[in-house]
Amino acid sequence: MITSVVAYSMLVNVMLAQPRVPGMMPYLQEATETVDQVSERRAVLGTLIKELKDRYVVVDFAKKIEDELTKWMKTDEFLKLDDPTAFATRVNEILKANVTDAHLRFRYSPSVLPERREAGEPSEEEVAAYEAWARRQNANFRAIERLEGNVGYFAFDQFREQEKVKRPMAAAMNFLADTDAMIIDLRNNGGGDPAGVQLVCSYFFGEKSVHLNSIYFRPTDETIDFWTLKELDAPRFVDKPVYVLVSKRTGSGAEECAYNLQQLKRATIIGESTWGGANPGGTVRLSDHYSCFIPVGRAINPYTKTNWEGTGVIPDIKVDPAKAKEIAQLMIVKELAAKESDSSYKEALESLVKRLESNGQ
Repeated sequence: MITSVVAYSMLVNVMLAQPRVPGMMPYLQEATETVDQVSERRAVLGTLIKELKDRYVVVDFAKKIEDELTKWMKTDEFLKLDDPTAFATRVNEILKANVTDAHLRFRYSPSVLPERREAGEPSEEEVAAYEAWARRQNANFRAIERLEGNVGYFAFDQFREQEKVKRPMAAAMNFLADTDAMIIDLRNNGGGDPAGVQLVCSYFFGEKSVHLNSIYFRPTDETIDFWTLKELDAPRFVDKPVYVLVSKRTGSGAEECAYNLQQLKRATIIGESTWGGANPGGTVRLSDHYSCFIPVGRAINPYTKTNWEGTGVIPDIKVDPAKAKEIAQLMIVKELAAKESDSSYKEALESLVKRLESNGQ
């Protein structure tokens, strides 16, 4: 089964895979020493090649990268490139030139990375630092609101492990249970645990199990299927409109959530095309100063038989993400007004539509 270190972007991977929330890990602070010796760079790339051959989800691509890095190590450019940041940038350029994989990323840390018992397993120090940070984020749920028109809205920026998501998700769904439509804001959500995605999606389907997604994992040569959950801690939200807000900052597991709901015709996706990373994995420590996020799995949607890697999730309605919430609310209120049979409430909704339109929505 999936562990807490193999997911779209988990533990330290959540913080490292999406470079949008600075200052979260102490070992990424400035240090006085750097690693720039040619021999050490050769050793780092040798370790990277080995780890890619052992772990990377597409074996042929790992071999292709090995060939390119081996050739590059024989060039004058490699011998003269003594700045570690520039070295990391060039390695990433080579990786990206040989494989389209948004998650695959080589990193340099100025300070020494925590020691690990296993290169691909977070250390106790990393786990403790992550947990301390995550506790203060309330599982990254940051807003729950009932908008005018009786439209529910909630926003969160990471899919934590299923046990961590349960409480805030149940609180949100209890609070918004009587709303007539829902807006899920994933515009700043960088991804996380597939089981967290499974939990969130489950609230928008009935009790009958629905196949959401599957993930193939190369290390164990197994495919794990994710179905909606039968038991939830709050009322389900079914037979009502659902809109999902997305942007370029919507990544990884958040993309899976949007893609699942879109392919199952359960939600309207609004915003811009998302980040485009569908291969889960984990950060591997290569040396004291270098690491690499190596994807070990591949998402397989049960209906399209593919995923959003490289393309992102294409929204049903393309709008400026900054205006997506207001536009979604307006569209929902129009839809609700058109279906409303109570004449007085219908009039109130139509009046709200005019007011929202006059506000530029």
